[in-house]
Amino acid sequence: MLMKKIIILGDGMADTPCPELEGLTPIQAAHTPNMDRLAKEGKSGMLYTVPDGYTPGSEIAHLSLLGYDLDNVFEGRGSLEAASMGIDIADDEMAMRCNLITIDESGRIKNHSAGHISTSEADELIKTLNESFSDGKSSFHTGVSYRHLLKIKNGDKRITCIPPHDIPGAIAEENMIKPDVPEAAETADYINHLIRESQKILRSHPVNIQRMKDGKDPANSIWPWSAGYKPKMQYLSEKFGIEKGYVISAVDLINGIGVYAGLVPIHVQGATGLFDTNYDGKVKAALNALKSDADFVFLHIEASDEAGHEGDVKLKKKTIENLDSRVVGPILSAIDRWDEEVAIAVLPDHPTPCNLRTHTAHPVPFAIYHKGIKADSVEHYSEFDAVHGELGYLKKDEFINMFMKL
Repeated sequence: MLMKKIIILGDGMADTPCPELEGLTPIQAAHTPNMDRLAKEGKSGMLYTVPDGYTPGSEIAHLSLLGYDLDNVFEGRGSLEAASMGIDIADDEMAMRCNLITIDESGRIKNHSAGHISTSEADELIKTLNESFSDGKSSFHTGVSYRHLLKIKNGDKRITCIPPHDIPGAIAEENMIKPDVPEAAETADYINHLIRESQKILRSHPVNIQRMKDGKDPANSIWPWSAGYKPKMQYLSEKFGIEKGYVISAVDLINGIGVYAGLVPIHVQGATGLFDTNYDGKVKAALNALKSDADFVFLHIEASDEAGHEGDVKLKKKTIENLDSRVVGPILSAIDRWDEEVAIAVLPDHPTPCNLRTHTAHPVPFAIYHKGIKADSVEHYSEFDAVHGELGYLKKDEFINMFMKL
């Protein structure tokens, strides 16, 4: 009988050496005794999560590390998030992630998150946009914080949309939607029209006026990206024989991937996707699931990725220490006391280097541990230690196939 398993994913946790940390990465500089223990008593390796030809986004990296063939299943980020939001995508609809962002007075993208706007504020803005665009062709749907959904009837997904977190400081007008083929020009023009009109609507909205009075960044533009249709994905249960799996995340994208993968989302109150997320609640939910009917739990922590996008080295180091002390530590301690053997894997989905403030396609370090495993020679968990791990460099579905068959 296969043992129960949990993947603890620190989104964007991997990085490059930082001058602020005397040439160490945030993982190396952080105090992480629990992840170090997983590396020391388990096996380590490096995983390529972004196949050639794909942009290193979380949607690509997560689908890849879960073993999916992106050429066959990837249909954009919006369609994945729609599943988490319980929003159906019709056959004649195209879905897109739709950020609320801040554009400064010079026309440059100040941030991809509208200053991490609250969901309640964002909901007011999304409702206003729906009332303003009443052509019946598009609809906006509220997600969490700055992350929302745009659906367009008869949209053509053959367009280039640059994610806003990839171009902080760039001039917005120079990075608008572009058609990849002539047939998609109408769709690109329509989305660009929505972007420009949203700026007229949002700049004078009472929510943004109050935010500016409070010294906060206004959500003064939408930024749609990652277009696609409804995907078709094989359940992990069909591939690996697990009877019950759960996903725990504050991010609609990750929950949506989980839904299409056949995992049941567990929504934890106070889970924010930021450094102040409800770590204790997520850990409790994960352990309760493992103690009851779960064969597999995918526990996602977003905080390090957001710190990387902000370029905040100090905060990123702190988020990694929080992951270690408030997530990995309690889970490892609890499982140590159980008679039943549970396999644990810790890894990021992709690097989000603070000096770049965006994702890269470099391989990420992972560590795998369970009570019966024979340890390799690695002593610490980091980008530079894991390269010496016994499991080497893995690609495509090699990681998930190996882990799920333990």
